[in-house]
Amino acid sequence: MTQPSAPITERKYLLPFSLVTSLFFLWSIGVNLNDVLIPHLKKAFDLTDFQSSFIQVAFFGGYFLAAFPAGRLMERIGYKKGILIGLLICSAGTLLFLPAASSRQYAFFLLALFVMSSGQSFLEVGANPYVTVLGPPETSARRLNFAQSFNSVGAVLVLTLGSAFILSGVEHTAAQRAAMSTQEVQSYIASEANMVRVPYLVITSVFLLVAALIYFVHLPEIDARQGAEAGEGAGKGLGQVLAHPHLVKGVLAQFFYVGAQVGIGSFVIRFVKHTMPQTLNNMATWGSQFLTGHQGENASFLTHVIPDSPEKMAALFLVAHQTGFMIGRFSGSWMMKRIPAPRLLAIFGMGAVACLLVGIGASGLASVLAIVLVGFFNSIMFPTIFALSLKNLGALTKRGSSLLVMSIIGGALIPAAMGKISDASNIQRAFIVPLICYLYVIYFAVSGYQPESTLGAVAQPTAIVEAK
Repeated sequence: MTQPSAPITERKYLLPFSLVTSLFFLWSIGVNLNDVLIPHLKKAFDLTDFQSSFIQVAFFGGYFLAAFPAGRLMERIGYKKGILIGLLICSAGTLLFLPAASSRQYAFFLLALFVMSSGQSFLEVGANPYVTVLGPPETSARRLNFAQSFNSVGAVLVLTLGSAFILSGVEHTAAQRAAMSTQEVQSYIASEANMVRVPYLVITSVFLLVAALIYFVHLPEIDARQGAEAGEGAGKGLGQVLAHPHLVKGVLAQFFYVGAQVGIGSFVIRFVKHTMPQTLNNMATWGSQFLTGHQGENASFLTHVIPDSPEKMAALFLVAHQTGFMIGRFSGSWMMKRIPAPRLLAIFGMGAVACLLVGIGASGLASVLAIVLVGFFNSIMFPTIFALSLKNLGALTKRGSSLLVMSIIGGALIPAAMGKISDASNIQRAFIVPLICYLYVIYFAVSGYQPESTLGAVAQPTAIVEAK
């Protein structure tokens, strides 16, 4: 059980812990802007729900394919160099959004997302296990939850600014689009595609700035050699990693959790527009009237900040969803001082299931608010599953971390399944898929997380050494 008196980290690790924690804020950019890109590119390229889910397929496909090579590379060159490589790949991916906008090709946007996410995979593989060892072992889950809290802060900020500066608010019905000439359609696509230029150019600059900071700051390196020697070469084969049942179950739990979280976030705007269309129209009318009465020197800024279309109004519920996620991250870190991490994970899993049952079964605002509230219960799941899955791995920590990051492929497959169901039926019924996913998370929290005692002696604790 977590000891309330144990510190979240130690003074000697304060600087590296703070710097690496900033990465959690940073990679929230790519993950969360996808939730804005999906409705944005859906309308620009006239996509079905299934086709728009390819954004998550490309993004999390990059995570999946890059994760294991990232782990292998970091075993050779260390965390610092691996993180730097990841930041440079991220900046290359975000920079590709500029030619993607010029090409007006949906596939080019998918390529840019794939490259960007490949870089973020390096950051995930490096930062998550690095944080778990920067302090007392008994507070590893709480420490990772605290660091991940800043990811949720970034999520709220990114969604607020992204929905303001990427979503144009200009929407055409199928009949209106059919009546447009080819030139008018191409002009509309160009206008919508160009909305991403400035935001992603700014993001590129941020990635490069953080890379420069990490390059010039000393970070202690994790030494897995002692664990490797004690484990008689345990870190050499994938079979040794898979010999830990709690890790395998953790990989499955992470697959289902990430799939559920990404699937819900991807379709929140779509869900809101389907469930309460008239309410959105009324809210949008109010926004337009407000802007009309406040023209002046701040008119340009107000146009971005005040929602004046159903699309932008629906995006407010996505921001609320992520705000709940942020609140849950910070409060969850505090609650772990008093409640064991597995028990809290089970409680939050049951909360998510209850919200989804209301979201699927109810209608109107009640249904929407239930889906918004799922964000709060999502908050502690990723870092808690991650930390519990890495218990007792020692020299196998980097390999285990790679597998856990590879499990993020759930973020590609679950939204695609939801898109298929939505196209065949409706978006509300598609939320049955994440409901099933959370049931497995509850199983992992109740019993699946427990390491087998016979395997605990295989790998020795990982050590921190000063890099020369």
